[in-house]
Amino acid sequence: WFDIDMKQILTKKHPFFLHSNGEFFLAEREGKTIGRICVVSNVNYQKQHTRNCAHFFFLDAIEDIEVFKELFNAVGSWSRQQGQTILDGPLLFGGTCGSGILIEGYELSAPMTMMPYNFPYYKEFIDKLGFQKYFDTIGADISPGKFEIPPRINSLAEKVVKRGRFKVVKFKNKKDILKKADKIAALYNTTLGDHPEDYPLSEEELAQVTKDLMTVASPDLVKILEYDEKIVGYLFAFADISSTLQKNRGKLSPLGILRLIFGLKFTKKVLFNGMGILPAYQRLGGNALLYHELSKTVRSRNFHTAEVVQIA
Repeated sequence: WFDIDMKQILTKKHPFFLHSNGEFFLAEREGKTIGRICVVSNVNYQKQHTRNCAHFFFLDAIEDIEVFKELFNAVGSWSRQQGQTILDGPLLFGGTCGSGILIEGYELSAPMTMMPYNFPYYKEFIDKLGFQKYFDTIGADISPGKFEIPPRINSLAEKVVKRGRFKVVKFKNKKDILKKADKIAALYNTTLGDHPEDYPLSEEELAQVTKDLMTVASPDLVKILEYDEKIVGYLFAFADISSTLQKNRGKLSPLGILRLIFGLKFTKKVLFNGMGILPAYQRLGGNALLYHELSKTVRSRNFHTAEVVQIA
């Protein structure tokens, strides 16, 4: 998270707070902050999943289970006051900002940028406090030698192209993406809104997500699927700039922006996070066409490794 994003959330100016509520807590000892946590009551999530739950997120604390207990006591008390009977987490604004407790893959890049990162003792403490697993999200890395689309997928993609109804839109720059951004964002709720880590986003939230993604989007890695000129699907990949973000330490200074530009252009690792096709257009070969086009881009960019991120 950039500092500016965190400030927007902490001051409740993020569009999420137009429809739902939340609170933030700090744990202190002898005047020193030793832990933090936030809790939200997400009205739209509760309606979508018929689940009377609150969500915790931004959990960060020293290796002391008593600190965890006090943080969750505060969160639990707040949740009960809101009328919730279940506490899930870590989960905030759905899959757009990552969810879950990291239990494997500490050596990979994605947990630093597209999934929550935490120390191993988090799972141990949370288990001891009585939590049980609700669902899994999976990530995986792909070695350079195996990063190839199977021939049958490429063959299917070629047949789909010949039929002439599906096509993948190519973008030259971010301005081109912005021209279709509203229509692309509108697909999110239909393709992902019912997943256990997601919920239907409001128009204001979709606009915020679009703005956030545009900061790190590479036009050649955004693949949009059309059927008879109608946008029906998407596949998002991102150049891995984890090391750049670490150097910037949450800041967007002139030097930090320069680092981002160079990182996006020269990194040799790519992250896949986000794919969806409208239900009416699934099983027609569109997904094969998306994979086929993306594989060509990845080869042309000479990426050495890849990670798929947060697959429910």
